[in-house]
Amino acid sequence: MFNDLLTALALLLVIEGIMPFLSPRSLRRALFQIVQQNDRTLRWTGLVTMAAGVALLYLVRQ
Repeated sequence: MFNDLLTALALLLVIEGIMPFLSPRSLRRALFQIVQQNDRTLRWTGLVTMAAGVALLYLVRQ
């Protein structure tokens, strides 16, 4: 299980690094737009993202 967690963390780092590597200017614009959002919108976005992740994990592990 610990090996799976480290694998997931490594993949997360690779995926997170793609955007700044390929298009740092676009990343800056996107982050600026995120900063402009209110807390409620960010919370809902986080909730939807987590739910999608849990659903995908369930489908993959089944």
